[in-house]
Amino acid sequence: MSDIGSANGARTMSGRVLVLGGSRSGKSAYAEELLREARTVDYVATATTIEGDDEWDARVARHQARRPKTWRTVETGDIAGELGRDGAPALVDSITTWLARVMEDAGAWTEPPHPNATGALTAALDRLVDSWTATARPVVAVSDEVGSGIVPDTESGRLFRDTLGELNQRLAKAADEVYFVVAGIAQKLK
Repeated sequence: MSDIGSANGARTMSGRVLVLGGSRSGKSAYAEELLREARTVDYVATATTIEGDDEWDARVARHQARRPKTWRTVETGDIAGELGRDGAPALVDSITTWLARVMEDAGAWTEPPHPNATGALTAALDRLVDSWTATARPVVAVSDEVGSGIVPDTESGRLFRDTLGELNQRLAKAADEVYFVVAGIAQKLK
């Protein structure tokens, strides 16, 4: 169960917290704030720099610069493995970027998607949800809410949107708390 409270002015947190929002909504900053008082946090970064993409690299650098020096960055696509180990509270940023990476590995971005893409995606999502549900670590995960009306014009784009929406539902169901961030303002949903 989540416990975000105060003990001698310091915030404590346990359980699973999902932070949803649109692009540039403030969801990552809010998730970081939830763990701000933790001395050590394992920041599970699912996005890495991309050679030749200066704009993307600048985005990654901005996220890195916001983190306290005592937080450890773990750049990985294996969120399930990271949540399966004992350790400090974890902040996973982001589920959306992780899914894009999983879809790439599964051949789901091709048109049409690779015939085995659905099975590979299902296995990866099941593994993530199982680890999210079973972890004993306090964890905050950040994910985009992408189902607010735009229908992608490609099969792979629709697969991404639909898969992320279903994954967000599964993570929210197993979460102790869920927040939706709009214009930098967090609203508690659960």
